Amino acid sequence: MPDALDFEEPLLELENRIAALQAEDDSPRVREEIAKLEERLHRQRQKTYASLTAWQRTQLARHPKRPHTRDFLRLLFEDFVELHGDRLYGDDAAIVGGLARFEGQGIVVIGHQKGRDTREKIARNFGMPHPEGYRKALRLMQLAEKFGKPILALIDTPGAYPGIGAEERGQAEAIARNLRAMAALRTPIVAIVTGEGGSGGALAIGMGNRVLMLEYAIYSVISPEGCAAILWGDAAKAPEAAAAMRITAPDLLRLGVIDAIVPEPLGGAHRDWDASAAAVRAALRDQLADLTPKSSEALVAERYEKFRRLGAFEETAVERGGA
Repeated sequence: MPDALDFEEPLLELENRIAALQAEDDSPRVREEIAKLEERLHRQRQKTYASLTAWQRTQLARHPKRPHTRDFLRLLFEDFVELHGDRLYGDDAAIVGGLARFEGQGIVVIGHQKGRDTREKIARNFGMPHPEGYRKALRLMQLAEKFGKPILALIDTPGAYPGIGAEERGQAEAIARNLRAMAALRTPIVAIVTGEGGSGGALAIGMGNRVLMLEYAIYSVISPEGCAAILWGDAAKAPEAAAAMRITAPDLLRLGVIDAIVPEPLGGAHRDWDASAAAVRAALRDQLADLTPKSSEALVAERYEKFRRLGAFEETAVERGGA
């Protein structure tokens, strides 16, 4: 099991026992024992992943072998041409984007990129964009609008970079400008949270006509550790914070924050990149088929109404007991 998480240890033990038996002789007795263990492993996997806590889903969303934007670019699109720079300051490697074809249709793709090894993680700033990253994303989105191409945003970031340089160059302004511009873009926008959807760093490219999440992704206004540090003064209470914050795909679908959940292979997207990409492909195909025929006026109006509805609540009368 690649980089097994704590709650996956019982599954790892079964996998190791199966591997040890497979290394023995190929006798009928051994084959029968392997078959029994594989059936037990399958049942245990289904039980484990059907009852994951919010914190366990957070661990899966952050898995180091989970597919990133560049992986999806390779698996989903043809003729991808990356475009660089914001034409103002520089090129932020934490945001990648460019032109591509999706099943023959021209499209503009933008996404966060975390990096794999230590060198790339540092180069990509761990997927935390600077203002120039968001300005690059906006430049590409405006290019998509100019030529009438749909936009796909792949979201996977702990959040926008909070460093001094980023603040000096206008981090808050860059995010706010993106939100204002995306609200009025006259072209279809589909946003998919593929891993972590962290705060304004995610929302800055996430104001889509459709917002989807992979099954084990998370989407939140703050990290569970940050929430726990603020509320309890103890980041170790992150599991309790994750449960209280309603950051999982099922919770957010129920609350109306997202529109659909993209299924993942049993155990998470990191176990089968091809199957994960196939599920994303099917979801994107369906969303584009629905959005592309709509007029630009309808797209803008629907997007506006979608985000205006977020946070709506209804007050109910509560009877008070007599004093």
